[in-house]
Amino acid sequence: MYDVKQIRNTVILGHGNSGKTTLAEGLLFTAGAVKRLGKVEEGTASMDFEPEETRRHVSISAAFNHLAWKNNEIFLADTPGDDNFVNEAMFAVQAADSAVLTVGAVLGVRNQTEKFVDAILENKLPCLICVTKLDRERADFMRTVEQIRSAFALNPVVLYLPIGAEDNFKGVVDLAGNKALFFKSDGSGGVEAGEIPDELVDEVAGLRENLMEYVAETDDDLIERFLEEGELTEPELQAGLAKAVQTGAIAPVCPCAALNNLGSSLVLDAIVDLLPSPDRRPARIGSDPKSGKLVERRPAADEPFSALVFKTMADPFAGRLTIFRVFSGTLAGDTFYNSSKETTERFGQLFVMEGKEQTPVDQAVPGMIVAVAKLKETTTGDTLCAEDQPIRYDALIPLDTVISYAVSARKGDDEKLFSSITRMLDEDLTLKLSREQQTHEVLISGVGQVHLEVIGEKMKRKFGVEMALQLPKVPYRETIKGTARVQGKHKKQSGGRGQFGDCWIEMEPLERGAGFEFVDKIVGGVIPQQYRPAVEKGILEAMEKGVIAGYPFVDIKVSLVDGSYHSVDSSEMAFKIAGSLAFKLAVQEANPILLEPVMEMEIRVDKDHVGDVMGDLNSRRGRVLGMDSTARYEVINAQVPQAEILLYAPDLTSMTGGRGSFSVKFSHYEEVPSHLAEKIIAKAKGGE
Repeated sequence: MYDVKQIRNTVILGHGNSGKTTLAEGLLFTAGAVKRLGKVEEGTASMDFEPEETRRHVSISAAFNHLAWKNNEIFLADTPGDDNFVNEAMFAVQAADSAVLTVGAVLGVRNQTEKFVDAILENKLPCLICVTKLDRERADFMRTVEQIRSAFALNPVVLYLPIGAEDNFKGVVDLAGNKALFFKSDGSGGVEAGEIPDELVDEVAGLRENLMEYVAETDDDLIERFLEEGELTEPELQAGLAKAVQTGAIAPVCPCAALNNLGSSLVLDAIVDLLPSPDRRPARIGSDPKSGKLVERRPAADEPFSALVFKTMADPFAGRLTIFRVFSGTLAGDTFYNSSKETTERFGQLFVMEGKEQTPVDQAVPGMIVAVAKLKETTTGDTLCAEDQPIRYDALIPLDTVISYAVSARKGDDEKLFSSITRMLDEDLTLKLSREQQTHEVLISGVGQVHLEVIGEKMKRKFGVEMALQLPKVPYRETIKGTARVQGKHKKQSGGRGQFGDCWIEMEPLERGAGFEFVDKIVGGVIPQQYRPAVEKGILEAMEKGVIAGYPFVDIKVSLVDGSYHSVDSSEMAFKIAGSLAFKLAVQEANPILLEPVMEMEIRVDKDHVGDVMGDLNSRRGRVLGMDSTARYEVINAQVPQAEILLYAPDLTSMTGGRGSFSVKFSHYEEVPSHLAEKIIAKAKGGE
């Protein structure tokens, strides 16, 4: 059985191309969990095992593995840094006790780094910072540390000072232990002690004193001793450092170059020595499913069992693989209670993840990430618990979708396509499927263009079905601005009984959003009662098909005011046709116009790009309604026609260097400018 005190559960976060997966591979290899050092560029990384990841050389899904180091079991989650897949990282954060933040020593702090630091701070995760790629040209350790210090409220403190730089990066000085550690040349990730280089002695002395000051300031007893003695002993410094890290007061900084496995053992030491075990983390708060009262679970093995499902993987052969984090208690046996679905689920084997492989285990304790296969009811965000002491944790909230396409099967097998998409919805909560009632299109929505492309690649590989994506049709509508009084007359004689229907209608506009109103003003029975509903039915059918461009008609009032009938030839069908004819004639006389949907947008952007975004909104016929400010962002509130923002997500990313985000919802319909309406009408009539 695992000992909770000997478990570390950490998530590796960082901007794209900061070396997260390479670091994870180095940690696994150094600890002996894998037999060879995996390389992302060569497609041999155990944590990037999906074919889409191997081909693109980028992480797409969160991947999990575990390793043993100094009698501790470390559960690792390697996460994507790309904005299209950041949801995977955010869900993994909620299952972790701590974070390892990677920042490249060449690129430094990037736009995406902000999102991950925000997640670390929001979830109050103790954090270890790894400055990576120190063996690269133009790598600069102290510059990167200063960037982190000035950009974020993490309070970074140097734990190891690099010896050498770029291709001469050969070791570090352990500031807490006041000793030099040189990397072994065998690629094992290990180090061996040596003398601190003379040229670094003064810098080491200054940084070591800084480290003591930072640590002492987090503890009343230590600050008193530091002021009296002028320094802390190594045991005092190590104990105070661990406490300061675990309370989030400071974030220690480690240098490394994982591609050549330089410094991996130091990172492992820091994870084990400084980051908290599950029992050092606060109790998890949930609610009682019946009473709604708040309930807490301590991260202890003797508490009632509880866990949160934070990832689901769809496999065409093994079925659905459900991955969850145990927060309290011990899971053993073959059943658990799903309090979110209020059902008991039976499972077969319990597994721990090893990249794409799984290893069976008999039980799970707090801090462990485990998986089970082929659950029937359980989905991502569900709480698993003991049935006699139920608890329900807040469900995971995925990122909002920002881009939508009309989706269809490339080779016509729509049924297979949509069943495959349904299975992908279980795996990816950021994916959405909806139907546009007016255009009859099925829309697939995601957090970016690349996100949807990868979904298509996965479906083709897993289920053998290809999806075709097209820009969705804009659901325009038609209405009128004027009034009209017209006659609609349908008369047909072709031997035998003829057809006769005759009606006069008056048409006028209603206020926007009012819909349709039909008023029967017939006096004296000029049209018998049984035929009048047929006139309305004919008008409604004509409204659905539109008149000027084939879009539905809205916001009009039609009054049936006069007409005539034939005692033999009149019928419901004849008056239905007459009503339709009258409607079409009235529209032509009543100044018809096109309406377009206008969306309400909230755009969050850094101060440097506000002008660019505002100018772009103006070019899209947008109206800025106002602005708000947060500590880091300007928030622009605007209304923009839907037709102008179908591809806004990649455009905003391009404009802001990835530092902008937005949300959008429907606001109202308004008139399309005449010069644009002419083009839309011409295109509709051309059958394009």
